[in-house]
Amino acid sequence: MITGRVLLLNFSYEPLGTIGVARSICMWFSGKLTVEENDGENVLHSPSTTIPVPSVVRLRNYVHVKRRRQETTMKRARIYIRDRYRCQYCGEHKHAKDLTLDHILPRAQGGESTPHNLVSACVKCNQRKGNRTPEQARMPLLTSQKLLRLGLDHVLLCHYAESRPEWKKYLFMDDLADEEVRIAA
Repeated sequence: MITGRVLLLNFSYEPLGTIGVARSICMWFSGKLTVEENDGENVLHSPSTTIPVPSVVRLRNYVHVKRRRQETTMKRARIYIRDRYRCQYCGEHKHAKDLTLDHILPRAQGGESTPHNLVSACVKCNQRKGNRTPEQARMPLLTSQKLLRLGLDHVLLCHYAESRPEWKKYLFMDDLADEEVRIAA
């Protein structure tokens, strides 16, 4: 339990990332954050007290976050997670070793290597699409542009939240689920 993760929110309820349970309790004791949600009935025991394990915490002071901050490491893995290990052209689920990253707007046509312009693709579809846009290749994307615009850090938090239902309302996952259901239909 002490090695678990806790969702950290800014004062404005904006998700900032995760921190460890031990760090969240230390920050709570020092008055730096408030506990928004506890982790069910889980508690930590000391010789003199019992402390509920936090699941979601919020800072007491606002932290200014640069909107255009660089995404953290593991861009490839995060894109695979965002796309749910599925080729965005044919829809087949694959292992990471069987997927490639495809530029929606090819680099030869001025496309950048940013998460908004990269999708998971199987080797066969990536080769078939070649140096063309999905429209030029007549290979429509299965994922909407709205989902591709999400930050990879947010996508990773949503992935972790699949096993933590109390996080979902803070990550606006209901809106994403509605979008994914609409795309699948």
